[in-house]
Amino acid sequence: MDKLELKGKWNELKGKIKQQHADFTDDDLEYEDGKDDELYGRLQQKLGKTRDEVVKWLKSL
Repeated sequence: MDKLELKGKWNELKGKIKQQHADFTDDDLEYEDGKDDELYGRLQQKLGKTRDEVVKWLKSL
């Protein structure tokens, strides 16, 4: 998922993530320009998945 695609869809994805995983906080899902890697890292840590698995999961939402 490239940066532009992630940025454009993030609010929609964030809502879907919260529906599926109530334990995610707004801080966990905070998106800042240029800090995509940090976001992926937080998602990886919470989900216990690799970066590729997280990207694949986000694309499936």
